[in-house]
Amino acid sequence: MRNGKLYGLAVLAAAFCANADAQVELKFGHVGQTGSLFAASAEEYAKRVNTKLAGKVKVSVFGSSQLGGDVELLQKVKLGTVDMALPSTVMSSEVDLFGVFEMPYLVKDRAHMQRIEKNVVWPKLVPAAEKKGLKIIAVWENGYRHITNSKRPIVVPADLQGIKLRTPKGKWRVRMFKDYGANPSPMKLSEVFTALQTGVMDGQENPFTQIYSQKFQEVQKYLSLSGHVYTPAYVTVGAKKWAKLPTKTRQDLEAIAKETQAFVYQTAEKAENELLGKLKAAGMQVNTPNKDAFVAGSKAIYADFGKAVPGAKEVIDTAIALGK
Repeated sequence: MRNGKLYGLAVLAAAFCANADAQVELKFGHVGQTGSLFAASAEEYAKRVNTKLAGKVKVSVFGSSQLGGDVELLQKVKLGTVDMALPSTVMSSEVDLFGVFEMPYLVKDRAHMQRIEKNVVWPKLVPAAEKKGLKIIAVWENGYRHITNSKRPIVVPADLQGIKLRTPKGKWRVRMFKDYGANPSPMKLSEVFTALQTGVMDGQENPFTQIYSQKFQEVQKYLSLSGHVYTPAYVTVGAKKWAKLPTKTRQDLEAIAKETQAFVYQTAEKAENELLGKLKAAGMQVNTPNKDAFVAGSKAIYADFGKAVPGAKEVIDTAIALGK
């Protein structure tokens, strides 16, 4: 009888060890189409993890909103049904302070963004996200956003008057375009092409990589190089499920995510130059807006964000100072 008990314990111990050594499989969802910066970034990360942590961790990437739009992905990450996501603008709907990246013409370049990341994102924004069940392990990029539409070139804010403009879900982005005179509406990225094609929407705003990979050049005539907002993207996991992973696994996954940022920035910079040429070749009429007019039209949103969100003024002041 005693031998039987010992045998049973041995079997349980063996099973526990086997389970402890089992490969961790992680699902990484994002909304970018094939060819987008999101797709290139997530796939590069998965390749690095699957090579460096072979046999221990496997990351599988699901792009093109296969696992849901940005809002659904964040909820699934919180619930643990999706392991990793790459939200951008939508984070300001989860944590008000992320609205700092909805402020027009705030981020001057990627070097400025890296200073903001170090002095604002990690000490201020990341802890606020974690309180909502979302842990950020690295900061990547969505990019500088530009306006496309089917009506006319956008030179000054008044040219947006009456234009039905799709935005991502982020209340300060909606507010910004209302201030400029547009008629903005949040919509899932996966639904935008059809909305533009059918005239439900007249225009949208996105980085070149999203414009081109989503084929918006096929249903939009005008591209205005407004560069009105730089949007980071955040490698995000569910705080509860993340805490259950082995410490070394978490450290490795986070380190590789941070290392991948250099690839993301290089890819984004290269794409900016190449894709503008491709969008022009596709027949889009390209113009450069009067940015001073847009900056002048942005003062109210800075003031209101600073008043409405606790800690926002300090975050804005810090970000601006880091650009000087």
